[in-house]
Amino acid sequence: MTSPLRSVEAAPARKSPAPSRRTVVKAAAATAVLAGPLASALPARAATAAPVFRHGVASGDPLPDGVLLWTRVTPVPEAVPGSGVGPDTEVGWVVARDKAFTSVVATGSTTATAATDHTVKADIRGLQPGTDYWFRFTSGGADSPVARTRTAPAADAAVTSLRFGVVSCANWEAGHFSAYRHLAARGDLDAWLHLGDYIYEYGNGEYGTRGTVVRPHSPAHEILTLADYRVRHATYKTDPDLQALHLAAPVVAIWDDHEFADNAWSGGAGNHTEGAEGAWAVRQAAAKQAYFEWMPVRPAVAGTTYRRLRFGKLADLSLLDLRSFRSQQAATASGSVDDPDRTLTGRAQLDWLKAGLKASDTKWRLVGNSVMVSPFAVGALSADLLRPLAKLLGLPQEGIALNTDQWDGYTDDRRELLAHLKANAIGNTVFLTGDIHMAWANDVPHDAGTYPLSASAATEFVVTSLTSDNLDDIVKVPEGTVSAVAAPVIQAANRHVHWVDTDRHGYGVLDITAERAQMDYYVVSDRTDPNATSAWARSYRTRSGTQKVERSYTPV
Repeated sequence: MTSPLRSVEAAPARKSPAPSRRTVVKAAAATAVLAGPLASALPARAATAAPVFRHGVASGDPLPDGVLLWTRVTPVPEAVPGSGVGPDTEVGWVVARDKAFTSVVATGSTTATAATDHTVKADIRGLQPGTDYWFRFTSGGADSPVARTRTAPAADAAVTSLRFGVVSCANWEAGHFSAYRHLAARGDLDAWLHLGDYIYEYGNGEYGTRGTVVRPHSPAHEILTLADYRVRHATYKTDPDLQALHLAAPVVAIWDDHEFADNAWSGGAGNHTEGAEGAWAVRQAAAKQAYFEWMPVRPAVAGTTYRRLRFGKLADLSLLDLRSFRSQQAATASGSVDDPDRTLTGRAQLDWLKAGLKASDTKWRLVGNSVMVSPFAVGALSADLLRPLAKLLGLPQEGIALNTDQWDGYTDDRRELLAHLKANAIGNTVFLTGDIHMAWANDVPHDAGTYPLSASAATEFVVTSLTSDNLDDIVKVPEGTVSAVAAPVIQAANRHVHWVDTDRHGYGVLDITAERAQMDYYVVSDRTDPNATSAWARSYRTRSGTQKVERSYTPV
């Protein structure tokens, strides 16, 4: 049997299938999902969806010949997530070339049961590469909303351009998900990348909300059990803007720490007390199970999210899991960050990443990366800014030199990876990153201490948070106040950093051609406003062959 990892790797080059096709495609087995009561009601703005599909529909992990479809059904009112009640229910799906479903190419069905919390995944294959499709689910005489998805280009296709939405860090309680709505409205995305912190694990009001819970999540307490994680995922899936984006394009997602617990590592987390909050191994397993149940993501190596997708000859995308295998974070910025026995990636994943980058024959090598790879020295920030920055990064608030939760805390892994890029003359590597609640455009230097005299190995675009606290939120000052002071200091101490915005919320749009990869950074007007507007903020690009970032003065 083909290994799970191999099944997600790009298919070999192939000719387009003949016009005659299968019309019935078998689904992957229905997956189990959450347990426990779901207190949050469907927002009024999304009331047009059939109640049986109140958690929406989604697609993800596009391949040249297929895509993964997801939904959850509520067959009877009392069959809320985690209730353990409700009848076995037939769930069908249909995939078509057109939104009106006059040209159906795939149908199928399965049974959703209380044992699997009435959730369904269908791994559709036999589709044409680089093609828009529309799909919907049916159950009990009700139709789900109609969603658009798109397959990846053929492995050998000469693709002229690709466009991805890029997001991370969506704290339900801190605000509304307007950024998702604005991405959905574009109508031009091949896919969208979620780089981690799709959900947050804290109890009501316990994580940064600038002193105000905009909208409480469920359950009210910190999530610890499988039931808790399932309820939290279900709560997020009722958001109308998140539902809209899932309806508009397939998602490619990885997890970061808050899908588990803050500052998670292989054996624990900063926000986990062993014993008092149960065993970490049990909590971690529950979080992973709920994630794969509630997300249209194919697990690669069992229990992880590292995998690789290919988009023709233009780009491949290596997706990392930087929580399952990492050593515990160094307590301070001490010599332990250089310990070769400590790892961020784990040996197998790092070897897999290096081999994939070396073997790649695409123009661009994208790396979906949950924590910042570029070195980061704080510099001579005043105490009134140093302390909130430490709070944001979860670090000691005295004498910080670097963020030990990101690659800075695992320098041997980073040194090995960057040396591999140099030794094998691997160019056009672009890290796509979330986590830090700030927007950055960085070169990734071989030696930050001598940069720019030393070479740059790669480039990195970091997107800010959708809603999670930025520095101005923590300090409680008007937007832009902190950046005016902090950004010049950070750039002076980090000459590879071309731009940093510490204060705004939003998203990115990555546009790729053979000549350049460009990130357009967008910001939303007010995270607490469900009708927040969106505006272009800045753009940075890297030209093919340069391994350096430069400013672009217009969005694509």
